[in-house]
Formats: sequence, C-alpha cells, structure tokens
Amino acid sequence: MLFAFHRAVPPCLCSDNRQTTCEMIVVTKSLDAFMVYVPLGLFLAVLTANTKLSLVRGFSPQSMHGRISTLGRRTGNAHRRFSLNMSDEPRHVVVVGGGVQGTSVAYHLKKSPVLPHGSTVSILEAVAPASAASGKGGGFMARAWGDGSSTQQLHHVAFDMYEDLCRDLDVQSYRKLPVLSVSPGKGGVNKAKKSNLNQFLPKWLDGNVGRIQCMGTGDDTAQITPKEFVEKMISSEKIDVVLGIGVGVATEPTEDGGSKIAGVKYTKTSGDEEVLPCDTVVISAGPWSCMVEDWFGAEAIEAPMEGIKSTSIVWKSPDDNKVDATALFCGEDDRFGTHLEVYPRPDGSIYLCGIGGSDYVQKEELMRGAYRTECNANESRVAAASGAFQEMSAAYRGGELDRVQACMRPCPPDAKPYMGAIPGFEGAYINAGHNCWGIAWAPACGIAMSELILEGKSSSLNLAPFNPSRFTEVSGRGGRGRKRGTASVGEQW
Repeated sequence: MLFAFHRAVPPCLCSDNRQTTCEMIVVTKSLDAFMVYVPLGLFLAVLTANTKLSLVRGFSPQSMHGRISTLGRRTGNAHRRFSLNMSDEPRHVVVVGGGVQGTSVAYHLKKSPVLPHGSTVSILEAVAPASAASGKGGGFMARAWGDGSSTQQLHHVAFDMYEDLCRDLDVQSYRKLPVLSVSPGKGGVNKAKKSNLNQFLPKWLDGNVGRIQCMGTGDDTAQITPKEFVEKMISSEKIDVVLGIGVGVATEPTEDGGSKIAGVKYTKTSGDEEVLPCDTVVISAGPWSCMVEDWFGAEAIEAPMEGIKSTSIVWKSPDDNKVDATALFCGEDDRFGTHLEVYPRPDGSIYLCGIGGSDYVQKEELMRGAYRTECNANESRVAAASGAFQEMSAAYRGGELDRVQACMRPCPPDAKPYMGAIPGFEGAYINAGHNCWGIAWAPACGIAMSELILEGKSSSLNLAPFNPSRFTEVSGRGGRGRKRGTASVGEQW
C-alpha cells in the first residue's frame, strides 16, 4: 500500500509542465511508518522499476493537499510522527508514581501506535498503585467547570476521553450524575420538591437543608472510583510495577556536554538500593514530585509545591445497596466547620470530603517524604463531617462508617500543573501538581505526555501554560524568573 504527499522544496517540473515546488513523500505499508523524501522524477522512475509499489493514479500536488491536511489534523504533526518512527530503537521508560496521573502516562505510552517495538514502560511506586490520593479521592469530574481558564482544555479533553476509556477498560464505577448546590438551613427540601429540582433530589437528602440549586444535570458532570480506573489501566496493558522509593537518577554525558537519563535509583522494600535502567523518566509522584529539585538540581528546575492534607470518610451502603446518584456541593456550615462534597457511588457507599481542618505541608517536608507511607485521618474532622451529613440526611443518622482516611493534594502556587521536559536532561519529564483535579484531568495529561515523549510535541493539549520551568531562576536575566508564591494556596477547588 502506498501513500504519497507533497511538500515545498526547490523548484521542479510537474506533469502539467508548470514549474512548481513539490516533492513526494513515500510511505509504504510494508515498512512500519517508514518515510523517505524523493524528487518527483526519481519517484516516477522508482515506480516503474519496483513492482512492490502501487502507482498513485491521478496524482497532483493539488489532489493530495486535502489528504495531507487531514492527516496533519489527526496527528498534530504528520511529518514529526513519521520521522520519529524511522528509528527502530526501543524506548525504556520509567514513570515514578503509580497514582492515576502516572498510570495514565504509562497506559497511553503503551497504547501509542508510535511506541517502537521492543520498548518497555514501567511504574516505580513507593507503596502500591493508587495508594495515596488516587485511592482516596472522590473521583468527580466536570467538563465546563474550568471554562475561561488555562486549564479549560484539561477539563474538556479528559471528560470527553473518560467515557470511551471506561467502556474499553470495563470500569464499572464510571457514570454521569447530576449535581446540586445545598446551603445549610431548613425548609430547602420541601421547596425543591415543588420545583423542577424534584427530579434530581436524592431520597437520602431528607433532613435539614436550606436553599437548593442545580449545578449540573449530568450532561457534563460525572464520577469514577479512581482506584478501579488505575487497576484496570495497569492490568489492561500489563504494565510492570516495581515497588521502591525513588532517590535519584543515573545519567550519562551527551556529546554536547549535557546529560541524558540512564536509569532511576531507588530503595527497595528490603532497604537495598538499585538502579532501574531506562532512557526516559517521568516524575509523576503527586506532592512528592518536588523531589525533582534534588534529583536534577534547582538550577535545572524549581518546583514549588504545597501538599494539602485532608480527611475524607465513606459511609457503608444500605442493605439494598440502592442510593440515588446525585452529588452535592454544600455551603460553609459554621456549626461544623465543613463545606461538604457528597458523592454517592455505584456500590451504594457515599463518599464525603470537604471536611475542613486541612493541614498545609510545605515543600521541605514533602522532599523528606512526609506522609508518603502513612497518612492518617483527623478524628475530630471525622466527627464534624458525620454530624454535618447526618443533619442533612435523616436516613443516615443510624448509618455506619465504612472507613476514614486522609490524603494530600499537590498544589503549585499558581494552581497549574507541571507538564513538560526538564531542561538540561535528555529523557527527563515531569507531570505533577494537578491539585484537586488530578483524577478528572488524568486521561488528557496521560495522552499529552505520551505524545510529547514519543513525538516531541503534544497534539492533544497546549502544554505552554504548564511549563515546568516557569518558577526556575534563569541565569543572565539579572535575577529570578517568575515570582514564586508564598501565600497559602488555599483549598483550590
């Protein structure tokens, strides 16, 4: 099978005897994405001599323009995609971090049609996949909630990807659901029952609440249990997971005086230090990703980060496992010091966060591994959240908690993630700092990073706003780069 495209080159004579600037790009199906550039005359000579190539009938630069344009839109950069695949050299990638973000990067690398044959993709995880926020987060996503901001594209692309991914991976916990805004007070349920809101009112919202408003009808709001999503991505692509705590990178010098990745140093559960050989590393370890400053040096990258440690609770499902699927975003309740987010799950349990009383963990503590292996709930906040929820739901006043837990959200000062290459180190990347939307954005970030790594540029997202170097001091500018924030980043939701 033969595909032919044209591009501008020095003048040659085309079939209509007009002098123009065209050149053939020949791609044969028998060679895996192999591309050569030849002048048109030479190409015609080859066609007559090589019976393995089929003649493209009626070829003209004008007739092929639509085809190359379509391919360009599909791939984002057809030339780059094919050119990079001219090399059959396998890639060996280690993703540091087995949460939903890191696993999504690994998954999309493995699924990529341009990943060279013989390549390997591994995850280095300190505890277990989805052991931190990805195993304890609510899993809520909203397509339009980022509109007007630089993260709008992350919401849109990821939301649109999730439905297909969950169908392909047989993820049972994904579903779209309506969302209500609920204020503290009394009389709200009775008023809502007499309005159009009645269709969205869950039966378990039968206690004391104030004003109720609709935030989403379920068209562009959804939920997932992130731990299931992580586990399905890993099992689907048989991604190798290595348990150990990353402590640095092994590098080799490049011909131009720089450095290239040769491996990731890590401490095994036995305490022994090993090196996981690779030519590419992606740091995607949530709040602990600020360790890049130690691994690569602050002159290469500064990644200010604050970890927001918060408690969440999960109520056991009722005997019949039937819980109406409506999520709640609740106003500040001064009686309990909460602003609850309530997410019923398909298994009948109800997840609550927005409990208040969060702890703010500074970068220096995170770089020492604070709360990486143990992150306990604040019992006083468990009691407050239980009281606030039972005030809203009489049905759960006799309910029982299934578990209490805590995790950290990774928050850069500007609430934007770090996504891109780490300067000065060939094969080094970071994908971290997604604050409270890390689960919601995961598919978009995963495919964008896989494109960047394998093709040199992402065609799915514009990564410019998430430049990992935006806080890094640049020598020769007479001082610091962009100002680093020092104020608390707040809840960021």
